[in-house]
Amino acid sequence: MSSFAAEVIDIREESRVAGRQRWQMALDRTEFAAGDVGVLEAVARSGTRLVVPVLGVVMDAGEVWHVVEKPLAAGTVVTGRVGESVE
Repeated sequence: MSSFAAEVIDIREESRVAGRQRWQMALDRTEFAAGDVGVLEAVARSGTRLVVPVLGVVMDAGEVWHVVEKPLAAGTVVTGRVGESVE
């Protein structure tokens, strides 16, 4: 399974239903395509490993947006893995 490094460049709220939010995150580069799922992993300043499942991918005006339930801040460096699920 291949992985790639990227940086979060933008986030936006996708939906809010019954108190649950879904977000979309744009990266400066990605290997995800429409219909893909996988994970984005980041390491917090404290050293804690953060694993964010990518629930889907949508295209909007030529940009790739990664659908997640917990967004990471713009500027966060991540490792992406297409097709991997959270253990």
